Amino acid sequence: MARPTRAPAHSVNNPDPDVPVLLGFECGGTRTVAIAATPDLVQQGRVEGGPANLRLISDAGLADLLRHLSASLPAPSAIGVGMAGVRDATDIQRVLAVLDGIWPGVPTRVDHDLESALSAAGLDLSGDQRSQVIVLSGTGSCCYGRSANGRTAKVGGWGHLLGDRGSAYDIAHRALRASAHHLDHTGRWSVFGSRALRATLLNAPNDLIAWLQSASKTDVAALAPEVFEAATQRDPVARRILTETVEILASDALACARRLGKQANGVDFVLAGSVLLRQPDFARQVARRIRKSLPGARIIPLQRDSVWGAVVMARQVLATVPRPKPLPAQHGSRPIPTITLDSIPPTTRLSPTEERNPASTQLDRMPLARAIECMLDEDARIAEVIRSHRRSLVRLVERVAKALSEGGRLIYVGAGTSGRLGVLDASECPPTFRTPPEWVQGIMAGGVKALYSAVEGAEDSTAMGREAVAGRNVGSRDVVMGIAASGRTPFVWGALHEARERGAFTALLCFNPHLQIPRTSPPDLLLDIETGPEILTGSTRLKAGTATKLVLNIVTTLAMVRLGKVVGNLMVDLNPSNVKLRDRAVRIVRELTGADPQSAADALEAERWIVTGAIARLGRKPASPRRSGQR
Repeated sequence: MARPTRAPAHSVNNPDPDVPVLLGFECGGTRTVAIAATPDLVQQGRVEGGPANLRLISDAGLADLLRHLSASLPAPSAIGVGMAGVRDATDIQRVLAVLDGIWPGVPTRVDHDLESALSAAGLDLSGDQRSQVIVLSGTGSCCYGRSANGRTAKVGGWGHLLGDRGSAYDIAHRALRASAHHLDHTGRWSVFGSRALRATLLNAPNDLIAWLQSASKTDVAALAPEVFEAATQRDPVARRILTETVEILASDALACARRLGKQANGVDFVLAGSVLLRQPDFARQVARRIRKSLPGARIIPLQRDSVWGAVVMARQVLATVPRPKPLPAQHGSRPIPTITLDSIPPTTRLSPTEERNPASTQLDRMPLARAIECMLDEDARIAEVIRSHRRSLVRLVERVAKALSEGGRLIYVGAGTSGRLGVLDASECPPTFRTPPEWVQGIMAGGVKALYSAVEGAEDSTAMGREAVAGRNVGSRDVVMGIAASGRTPFVWGALHEARERGAFTALLCFNPHLQIPRTSPPDLLLDIETGPEILTGSTRLKAGTATKLVLNIVTTLAMVRLGKVVGNLMVDLNPSNVKLRDRAVRIVRELTGADPQSAADALEAERWIVTGAIARLGRKPASPRRSGQR
């Protein structure tokens, strides 16, 4: 098997060939992290990739993932792997065989991810002889302990079908079941239920049945943060689930400590995993519950990524064998840094989007260059047509900004191309403006499947549109914006009618000026932009789609500007989640503070890559995002 291409890590131009390189992998159910470091734990490179639970990945898939991750790191002298799903010697041999196919002859230690987490915790705990117990709650859950005399114990780790009590999967799954029970008994859909529909792009509670049948463990676990957010909104379903989870995690942790035997010097409990590390108030509740039963316990969060435990494992195995010669590094690869209306409004004549365009009646016989010119000529008129509606756009932007600043949401509703564009615009707000995903949402007729394939009849039901809006618990602080090229999509009108009844501000974007809006329940704002007939008759993914994208760009971008998320024309509240965005964040900080590249990067690291924090740290404080409350 060919060795992977390797390049020096981003922080080391030419690694000293006399210094061993330790390569640690933490392979989890949500992501895989790799770190290269020296034996004295000086980091030489870091990269992240997709999930790698041994129970859910093939040998070929694991090999491809490890090759991809290692391509930007120095060649290893020793390797440590902490991997979710590893349970026995057979599992270890399976992983070792994969590693030997990539790095033949390199000494390697493989164990489960709890062992690597415990090793990482040991780097920060005091040297006294106390037992240690890792309490892990992430996508899965488990407790794993080691006594001062080397005895080990494990509680949990059975996987989501048999166990994973207190995990993100367990929290979300129990909350979904509790929401269904709550709906049956009270007739009311829970706050968490509404958030779950938004997060899964589903439209009604019943849609969750089919979704759960095909959803992966990770898909379900991804809903756990919505439980915590719903609890902050005093959702009784979410609060009950979290109270139960505190008891589950604490009891498992205490059971693990008991199985280690009597501990003369006490026990250190180390909290790990995304649930406990990203929810500090919840973690404090778990800690209080443990101390109630074991007053002498010390409880700390894991101080560093557990991948460092895998590096420690590599260091341990390197010390037991003669030092191997590192594999030659191949230079040239780019290093990766650390990093219802119940009736539809009539139209006085056919919508322009359904009429034939005289400029393209010979489209099938045009020379290719002429056809391109024809399409571009038609598109060139779109901006001027939109400009004639700027007063309505000003009103809409102001209303959206007001809604977001007062704890409301902007919710797009559409079908086909219109719906997809709404979902697209909503999905781009969190990385661009660091907004919570609930601020701007997209409702798609037909749900998530309709994003990539047609769902027959999905757009033809006003009742389904109503139900979708009800499922998101729309209220008076929200803005609901329907998008329909013809202006007559039943699903959209159902959603607008329901939203208006609930007191939300409603808007309709369409491309049919001949629409006769009923006086009984009109939208609060109508944008009837006439883009004219499409080049390809009826294909509203063309001019109408382009115009829709322009309008949505205007609405969300300028609303965020008014919320203080932009200084000049710089997005000072972006979420630098990848290399490109981190590079952009550094440039923004430099532009606004005059700092050199290293100082800007250091400030961003210190502020956990929050750009506004880094700017304030370096001396300039931009206007902070203005929002008085959050849903």
